[in-house]
Amino acid sequence: MAREEARRLLGEVVRGVDPSSDKTAKRTATTVAELCGQYFTDAEAGRLLTRRKASKKPSTLLTDKGRIQRHIIPLLGRLSVPAVSRGDIETFLHAVAEGKTAGRTKTAKKRGLAHVRGGKGTASRTVGLLGAIVSYAVRTGMRPDNPVHGVIRFADGMKKRRLSDDEYRMLGKALREAEAADHWPYAIEATRFLVMTGWRSGEVLGLLWSQIDIARQTATLPDTKTGHSMRPLSGAVCDILRRVPSTDGLVFRATRGTGPMTGFRKMWDRIAKLGPLPDDVTPHVFRHSFSSLASDMGYSEPTIAAMVGHKGRTMTSRYVHSADAVLLAAADVVTNKTALLMGEAESSPEVKLQN
Repeated sequence: MAREEARRLLGEVVRGVDPSSDKTAKRTATTVAELCGQYFTDAEAGRLLTRRKASKKPSTLLTDKGRIQRHIIPLLGRLSVPAVSRGDIETFLHAVAEGKTAGRTKTAKKRGLAHVRGGKGTASRTVGLLGAIVSYAVRTGMRPDNPVHGVIRFADGMKKRRLSDDEYRMLGKALREAEAADHWPYAIEATRFLVMTGWRSGEVLGLLWSQIDIARQTATLPDTKTGHSMRPLSGAVCDILRRVPSTDGLVFRATRGTGPMTGFRKMWDRIAKLGPLPDDVTPHVFRHSFSSLASDMGYSEPTIAAMVGHKGRTMTSRYVHSADAVLLAAADVVTNKTALLMGEAESSPEVKLQN
């Protein structure tokens, strides 16, 4: 092996390549940690565009930052960018999937802790981000190729998870017990809104009163994951909104300040334990459950897309100012079926909220 390596080096010298300078260049090259810093700075400044030709949203940047700090830098941060190979990426994928980066880390908040779990889904999504970061390195001339291309990632099973009939019943029980235990009422109503609309969590927690027209039973969201989107509001969902005191700001208030309810996930975890619901039931599961229930009831993909804001419906919806009768009827049927499975009436129990 030593003789073969010597022959290779001699061959490079004959071709005019200086092996020692090449080694020096690799040692002094930008590290993956430094690359991540440059990538994030440009993304935060809005200089990196998504497939929709728009800057990344603050929520996406926050997720990216967490994946960089908790997975990419600990495992790959010291490597130089030119030295990263496909083998390194595959080793990284399996390390995150097996929980080697799992643990508790401090956050920017005072006494804040993040529970880093790892797993196959996290590994696949983080490798996806890593692919975008290395593509940035290729564009800026740090290396000629992207070793992430061609790496086979785990299938994301979260999209297939939906609530069973028993879990709907447990969810209804958990919400009613949370009300009796005086949990933060805006978190309870936000949970009801999520399960009865199939919206994304960020859309619900960032929902403004100015985006709602209860008379027309319509919500107009100007900047969702898939662009501008108009959504129908069923009668039961309008009942939820009527119970929440109207203000000039967010519909679902945080316990402190005027910003979004950043602690919603922890509040949901406390509600879920009252069910008790399995650990893998998350607010994202509500979205797939709503779509699946609508499909079970015979509604078409375009109708379901219009109700939950899937890609494909948003382009035409920007010209519509209210939901049509057929769409509202579909939203009512699916929402009422959801309420029935949860053991609730079509109009949920009155919840006392703070003005």
